[in-house]
Amino acid sequence: MQGYPLQGVRILDMATVLAGPFSATLCGDLGADVVKLELPQGNDALRGLAPVHGAHALFWKTANRGKQGISLDVRKAEGRALFLRLIEGFDVLVENFRTGTMDQWGLDLATLHARNPRLIVLRLTGFGQTGPYARRPGFARIFEAMSGFAHLTGEADGPPQHMNYPLGDAVAGLFGAFAIAAALAERNARPAALQRGVEIDLSATEALLRLLDPLAAEHRFQGIARERAGSRATYTAPSNVYQTADGAWITLVGSSDAIFARLCHAMDRPDLLQDARFATNVQRTAHLAPLDTLIAQWCRGLSLAALGSRLEREAVPFSKVYSIADAMADPHLQARQAFIELQDPELGPVPAPAVVPRFTGRAAPTLSVGPSTGQHNAQVYGALGVSQEELEALHTRQVV
Repeated sequence: MQGYPLQGVRILDMATVLAGPFSATLCGDLGADVVKLELPQGNDALRGLAPVHGAHALFWKTANRGKQGISLDVRKAEGRALFLRLIEGFDVLVENFRTGTMDQWGLDLATLHARNPRLIVLRLTGFGQTGPYARRPGFARIFEAMSGFAHLTGEADGPPQHMNYPLGDAVAGLFGAFAIAAALAERNARPAALQRGVEIDLSATEALLRLLDPLAAEHRFQGIARERAGSRATYTAPSNVYQTADGAWITLVGSSDAIFARLCHAMDRPDLLQDARFATNVQRTAHLAPLDTLIAQWCRGLSLAALGSRLEREAVPFSKVYSIADAMADPHLQARQAFIELQDPELGPVPAPAVVPRFTGRAAPTLSVGPSTGQHNAQVYGALGVSQEELEALHTRQVV
């Protein structure tokens, strides 16, 4: 059976924590051969982030799934020399150190391309390779705050909020995987003699900014800096989160005129269609408070089952607000096998999200959990001609 699209691509992931590694993981999901490089001490911060189950770093196991693991200290002369031998066999290098750090280690772009002219280098940092903030440290919540994303999250009369997950890292990782695929497509479309690698300068802050398409234009032309509004959308209506009689929460979207009409029928309120305040989306957004009050009162009078039955009958888009337990139990997601089992020699099956997207008629790669530190040193370095004796000596000197 035909493999996934990135089969045959080799990626060396020397990034830490989440954003850069997530880029490489997504490529691995699509068939790339990914090798994860850590320091010999195995002190990547992701190994200590919750959830940690006993001695098992579950975040590491799932976020770095499908990768081989090697250890190497490139800051040491022997490590740098071994790294330059290693990089000759890869298509892509992923790193997320502060701008200029690789240069300080003698691994600048010119040196890397002298060894491997076809190498694509993804540099994923908080603020990019240029500009006054280029050397600042960055974490997901910093990106979320500086991009304006956190400013939009929370109740109108409350403080800005972050969600309980590093969304900024995940978004940057998505852009990183997309950039790698684009660079590979460009490089491989050229004749072999002209295939050159590129440097990708990815700012995680700019990645989040890119999601907020109309906000800059809204600010310039309408003088509006969009504010928090809780779960209520202020650009389309109705679109909010409502509680049912039995305490469940649903999200409901009735933003087009046709859907709003169907919602009115579900509510047994056809009279609302004659109310000038709700005639169009523009009018509905101008009268959000009274419209939301009507819908919230209706939802509070019905159980989730009864409410769902009415909304489904009228084809109104809605969903219970799921926890991860709800998602894993959902019959549609089960039928789609939206969760897979990563095999771990110590924990057994470890549930994780399935490969996205799917390529019809092809079997997705079988994935293992993230590797232990240096787990595949013998295989990877052995392929370079490093003997077991040499490897043991390098280990003694804490090079690997």
